[in-house]
Amino acid sequence: MKNKSQVIEQLKINPIIQIACQKSGVSRATFYRWRSDDEDFKKQTEEAIRDGVLLINDLAESQLLAAIKDQNLTAIIFWLKNHHADYADKIQVSTDQKPIDSKLTPEEESLVKKALQMAGVINLPSKHDQPRNGHRRDYIKPEAEKRVGDK
Repeated sequence: MKNKSQVIEQLKINPIIQIACQKSGVSRATFYRWRSDDEDFKKQTEEAIRDGVLLINDLAESQLLAAIKDQNLTAIIFWLKNHHADYADKIQVSTDQKPIDSKLTPEEESLVKKALQMAGVINLPSKHDQPRNGHRRDYIKPEAEKRVGDK
């Protein structure tokens, strides 16, 4: 159907469903009905949305770099805090507890991992992130790697 392909093409350049539907002359209700009735359309729209998000990310990074070149201090700080370990937010955890030599259960490991992620020590890619090396894995901030593995 022509409208389905128009919606998919719109999502590739703007991953906002409402806008893609408006530009394609399709109601949101129709869009969601197509998604529930047509598994192939659903997969295509999910991929198109991912492509659209990546495009917007590229545009945003381009604007950020332009702002850095224009000596915009906020842009410079943002870039350094998110791309350079020396400028990243840091946390310090201290305790007077003695180390426990017992092994963690899988549930405890999961809770510790989640706590570290929430604290910003471990960065897990979001569903829209595409790691540059093609691997999805847990990303540990370099300055935290030593502390996480230390006893």
